[in-house]
Amino acid sequence: MENPTVVFPGPKQVIIEDRPRPTLEAGEVLLQTRCSLISTGTELTIFSGEYPADSLWATRWGKFPATPGYSNIADVVEIAPDVDPSWLGRRVASGATHRRYMNLPTSRINLIQHPEIPDEDASFFTISGIVMNGVRRAQVKWGDSVVIFGMGLLGQMTARYCRLSGAWPVICVDVSDARLAMLPDDPGIIRVNPRERAVLEVVEEATRGRKADCAFELTGNQDLIPQEITVVRRQGRFAILSSPRGNTDFNFCDLCHYPSITIIGIHTLSHPAVETLDYQWTFERHTELFFDYLAAGQVQTAPLITHRAPWSQAPEMFQMLLADRSAAMGVVLDWTAE
Repeated sequence: MENPTVVFPGPKQVIIEDRPRPTLEAGEVLLQTRCSLISTGTELTIFSGEYPADSLWATRWGKFPATPGYSNIADVVEIAPDVDPSWLGRRVASGATHRRYMNLPTSRINLIQHPEIPDEDASFFTISGIVMNGVRRAQVKWGDSVVIFGMGLLGQMTARYCRLSGAWPVICVDVSDARLAMLPDDPGIIRVNPRERAVLEVVEEATRGRKADCAFELTGNQDLIPQEITVVRRQGRFAILSSPRGNTDFNFCDLCHYPSITIIGIHTLSHPAVETLDYQWTFERHTELFFDYLAAGQVQTAPLITHRAPWSQAPEMFQMLLADRSAAMGVVLDWTAE
């Protein structure tokens, strides 16, 4: 195949199509993918097709056929005549989909300036940027007590960045012991399986009865939200960083108004488009910081990789995740394999 491309023809369907190698337009570069990371949250939400027909997922992202993927590490193998020649041959990160070749303007790619960072580790840049933005918007700061519901990729990274921000304790909740075991060995992190112990009981014990300053919803299960918010103290913060798949019953008087809790919606699109003197944290700046953290050993993503597969096995990987993703975390596709 010249340009194999992962495609969702419809809900719960995945194939690989051979598409033409793209032709460059002015200001663009041609990327040849090294590896790409599957999003076990957003991409699985689209793949499942299990969202209300009138939701944003259906009207904006859930249209079929769909080409998934947004965590791509590639080499610049060709440039348009008006592009700076220094781009040629550089290793970059971009939101390109799961495919071998894709053309993008230089404004939409990020240089990886640390040659020692493995491609697989670098592919976590999009997940990292989403979480960095989330932790900032949730205003997590030194000494805050935090509860994180859901230990998928976003939850794992949220735990790490909350600790880097000085949060203590960080209480991580999941029904999968395997996922909880992937958390760093850190005295500031408390693991809770709600099937074994009540989360609120653990939170009250760990915070000396004060409850959490901030809680993050990262399960994607909207029906859990009314129970999750009860761990937050009066005038605390509840951040929705997942992609809930539908509506739920929520008593705003008892759960939000009376305790005066701030509910914060967080999406990567809330990143500012440009840096300003007042706020410089664009997605590009977060990506740059993530690569600096990786190079310095401040963040480690290699332990989160549970599956590696050649691009030709992408359909099997998506079907495996759809059937049961509890034992999967980072799923990386290798595009250098034939």
